[in-house]
Amino acid sequence: MARKKKKKHDDEHVDESWLIPYADLLTLLLALFIVLFAMGSVDAAKFQMLSKSFNAVFTGGTGVLEYSSVTPPENEKDGIDQLKKDKDKEKEKEKDKEQKKKEREAADRQELEGVQKQVNQFIKNKKLEHQLETKLTKEGLLITIKDSIFFDSGQAVIRQEDIPLAKEISNLLVLNPPRNIIISGHTDNVPIKNSQFQSNWHLSVMRAVNFMAILTENPKLDAKVFSAKGFGEYKPAASNKTAEGRSKNRRVEVLIQPRNAATDENQ
Repeated sequence: MARKKKKKHDDEHVDESWLIPYADLLTLLLALFIVLFAMGSVDAAKFQMLSKSFNAVFTGGTGVLEYSSVTPPENEKDGIDQLKKDKDKEKEKEKDKEQKKKEREAADRQELEGVQKQVNQFIKNKKLEHQLETKLTKEGLLITIKDSIFFDSGQAVIRQEDIPLAKEISNLLVLNPPRNIIISGHTDNVPIKNSQFQSNWHLSVMRAVNFMAILTENPKLDAKVFSAKGFGEYKPAASNKTAEGRSKNRRVEVLIQPRNAATDENQ
């Protein structure tokens, strides 16, 4: 009796396993239609903006994403032509900027050459060819002054009788507009240690500061453009093995900087 009931139960059960793949198929079809609908209704302008951004980031150039459709736009202001025009404009701006920079540097160097001629004429008139010299470098116009003109050996105070010469040099530094000027002191490598200075470094610093103080007494000069440095024996101009070389190393230098020097340092 029990076996008959079991057989009846099996006959009444319907196999529904086919519903699973059928449901999956319907889901996939639904997803496909949603995607097709989204692609057909996308905002063309937004798509164009998005495609340009992707191309700029990933390729740095142009590609099919720059077009709002499969075929390129006929209007030259859109798509790849517009991007090329923008790039050409940027290149032209950079080129103009570089050209203007070169022109400024050339004009600046020409002005420094004019200052150098004035200083050289002053040196010639004063017959100071063996004590002062000028040199035009990438860093600016360098005026080198032997320490024997202004200072006694081992001293940092300018001799009283040489102060008028220092004031005359200050007149050569009156420029319009003013330039940054660096005064630096240098010594030979002969050690110094007395009640005033612990080392050549201290001596070189004080010589630069004292000379700068005399220069900036000139009311035509702006003290804000001046600065002083001391290098001691660490930037020799010649060998310290000879008396002549040591004499060249004992010096004070005046560096008149290019006008773009301050801008370059800030960058």
